[in-house]
Amino acid sequence: MVPGRAAGQGVPMSEDKDTVLAAGVELGGTKCVCLLASGPDGIAEEVRLPTRGAGETLAAIREVLARWRAERGFRGLGIASFGPLELDPASADFGRVTATPKPGWRGADLLSIAAGLDCPVSIDTDVNGAALAEGRWGAAQGLRSYAYVTVGTGIGVGSVVDGRTVRGLGHSEAGHLRVSRRPGDDWPGVCPYHGDCVEGLASGPAIAARAGRPGEQTPPDHPAWETAVGALSDMLHNLVLTTCPERILIGGGVADGQPWLFPRLRRGLIDSLGGYATADRIAADVEAFVQPPALGGRAGPLGAIALALDAPER
Repeated sequence: MVPGRAAGQGVPMSEDKDTVLAAGVELGGTKCVCLLASGPDGIAEEVRLPTRGAGETLAAIREVLARWRAERGFRGLGIASFGPLELDPASADFGRVTATPKPGWRGADLLSIAAGLDCPVSIDTDVNGAALAEGRWGAAQGLRSYAYVTVGTGIGVGSVVDGRTVRGLGHSEAGHLRVSRRPGDDWPGVCPYHGDCVEGLASGPAIAARAGRPGEQTPPDHPAWETAVGALSDMLHNLVLTTCPERILIGGGVADGQPWLFPRLRRGLIDSLGGYATADRIAADVEAFVQPPALGGRAGPLGAIALALDAPER
């Protein structure tokens, strides 16, 4: 245990004294992970903080980063956060949380945690960061275009096309795609914005609301899972035909520990594509095309490190 720190709050790990360190912050709905590292095999320290109000949480993160900057130094800071986020550098709200349902966080200035650090800073969504980490160190190494899907409390999709995360008028929110409904299924869904979008039908809260129990306690043949698999398969179909990924990685709390889920999603995708476009190439090795991420729960925090390592020098 680190002197002066509660157990589980700061964990020092192996570090090569010649390694160039970066600082990363993953902001999640329930916890924030601050990581000082050069990569998955070069983690110097990790600090986990509960996600409370924006002011309190960001102040606690600033303290961690200021200490690291003074004690060790780091070449850049990466911020990988829940969203939606304003990621247009030309916007006056660049780096702020926008239309989030999380109380007290709308308008929060995430770049404020970099105040006084005097280092390059890069910011993106948590799922985009996780996707970049998988491309750098995980199951998408060597690929130029791929997608990282997390299915948990919400559903997020990080899409990388030609080595860069998708940006435009905002960032990708493929977890909120509208999808077709199964015949006779008129359950309204739980998304506060869209009702029966993918997140409204297939997230952890959606499955729990429909089944009356958490997903891990719900048998695979329950109608809640049939709806979720259908919605996720349709989302994969849409990703294949829009961003043209070479591989789709699926992680998150709902997908973890459900070994039967991947075969059903793979079959659902192939059936949905119906032989169109790249369907035959996908079907030839669908186990490789749709697979779990290699970094597991480390993908998010390491995504922030990947962002930091790629942050342009000022």
